[in-house]
Amino acid sequence: MTISIAERHQHILTRLREQGHVNVLKLSQDLNVSTVTIRKDLKYLEERKLLFRAHGGASVNNPYINDRPVNEKEKIRVSQKQRIARYAAGLIEPKDSIIMASGTTIIELARHIKADNQLTVVTASLNTALILSKNTQTDIIQLGGMIRKSSSSVIGNFAEKMLTNFSCSKLFLGVDGIDPDFGFTTTNDMEATLNQQMIKAAQKVIILADSTKFGKRGFSKICSLTDVDMIITDDEVASPFVSSIEESGIEIIQR
Repeated sequence: MTISIAERHQHILTRLREQGHVNVLKLSQDLNVSTVTIRKDLKYLEERKLLFRAHGGASVNNPYINDRPVNEKEKIRVSQKQRIARYAAGLIEPKDSIIMASGTTIIELARHIKADNQLTVVTASLNTALILSKNTQTDIIQLGGMIRKSSSSVIGNFAEKMLTNFSCSKLFLGVDGIDPDFGFTTTNDMEATLNQQMIKAAQKVIILADSTKFGKRGFSKICSLTDVDMIITDDEVASPFVSSIEESGIEIIQR
């Protein structure tokens, strides 16, 4: 039985309310119409400001994000970041050599690392280095280069070249967006390039990101889903995102 255009639109909007995100291929299968028809439906609904189109689907929220200063982002979703950081800190072993990228959840992780941990930490984040400098058992290698003022972190070729000399057990990486189709993103292309070099220098890649990052995209792609080992997030992630991530073979921890 063929359903009307209005019924298709209602189905799409209902799925959006339930899941926060819809996939073109899945909708075409559910509604027994072509993917071309679904894309036209999504375009029509976006023009009426009922959704935001993204690669392969649509979202109830704007998937594209703008850069904001780190001191502003630190005040957002504090309890969620603390729970994520607490769990991440528990993964650090004595005498570990780790890389800590940049971002407010990474800064929160620095606050949760035990002062008596014997560690070597390579970091791009100035705030992270300052926090860990109080720990007498922690050796800190601050990456050098150009300062990205909005994140109080280092970017550029010099930092990238430094990383080629290191091999660390874990990378703790903050991101601005997680899209199941597109991957992990940030709002700055030079930071994305540095993050890619960090991934090469680490045996295990661990993403720290609260639930608001899911279904969002920054300007620059860091890597695909399959390039990371674990995502630590909060317990508010929509189930379709969790399913997509688990199907990719990535461990997702919700705190």
